[in-house]
Amino acid sequence: MAGEDQEKTEEPTSKKIEDARKEGNVPKSQDASAVITLIVAVAITLFLMGFLGERIVNLYRYYQSFIGVELDLRIIQSIMIKSIFEVLIMLAPIVLSIMVAGVLGNVMQFGFVFTTKPIMPNLGKINPLKGLKNLFSLKKLLESVKIILKVGVVFTIAFIVLLQFMKELPKVELYNMFNQLIWLRDKAIILAAIVIIAFMIIAVLDVFLVRFQYFKSLRMSKQEIKDEYKQMEGDPQVKARIRRIQMETARRRMVQDVAGADVVITNPTHYAVAIRYDTTKEQAPRVVAKGIDFLALRIKEIAYKNNVVVYENPPLARELYKVCDVNDLIPRELFKAVAEVLGFVYNSNNKSRLSNQINSKN
Repeated sequence: MAGEDQEKTEEPTSKKIEDARKEGNVPKSQDASAVITLIVAVAITLFLMGFLGERIVNLYRYYQSFIGVELDLRIIQSIMIKSIFEVLIMLAPIVLSIMVAGVLGNVMQFGFVFTTKPIMPNLGKINPLKGLKNLFSLKKLLESVKIILKVGVVFTIAFIVLLQFMKELPKVELYNMFNQLIWLRDKAIILAAIVIIAFMIIAVLDVFLVRFQYFKSLRMSKQEIKDEYKQMEGDPQVKARIRRIQMETARRRMVQDVAGADVVITNPTHYAVAIRYDTTKEQAPRVVAKGIDFLALRIKEIAYKNNVVVYENPPLARELYKVCDVNDLIPRELFKAVAEVLGFVYNSNNKSRLSNQINSKN
């Protein structure tokens, strides 16, 4: 198609981005999620260090209580259950924190998105030929190179820092066991902090790269933008046809409304305002139709055909057209002027009916 052949140089519209979100297509950086998860995991582990140490010591003492005891099946089962329970107690807060961090890591990047489309069955996904094509595609190759480079950079930094720590080993050998453990703990924390900072820098760069590639993949051609606008606003030809139908409906309604009016007040050629006053339903006269120029002539033509009185009062016609819309009640300041016109109309109608009665008797 012509739209597909055009170069996609335009930024994606908000509708294009929203449609992509509905399909689960969002700018997601795996590195950012991994770094957030790693930070939370390290932080929660350090925070729970005392709790974990206490549990491990208690479990060790529990094992010591069986020294010299002849083990049977029941005791072994008891030891296994106790061990599994303790491990679950120690790991539960860490695992839950990591799960929450993983969710937050994604929500922080693109907000909350709920869609079932990515998990809907798709037979095309199990096509072996398509799977091989994706496996050996340029995109997969670039992703693999990216992973190797990232891991290589972080490993190199960690290795350099570790070499610096190893230079202190001759001095550390002179420490007692307790101080050696403290040194090991401190160096482990420093190494972990350096690795996390390195991953954070990579993750920030990856977020910008992912978002750039994402919006680039959603770029549109000028024709696609025009087609989308037509879908949102409607085809101009269809809209023109709808307007014609609406105008025809309005004209038919106007014919009915003018035919039922009490009077049409006019400025001989330019303005025409049709008024109806139903004393049983309304508190004031109502404007049922109005128009200028050609439409004014049409209103008067309908009035003449339906024996509606056409009353010339240029100032009143102009003022009514200015301050009233169709179906509006007459404003209070025009009550007196309109009442005089309606009084004239009612008197004329009464005289006409009386004349008709006299003529019929003769």
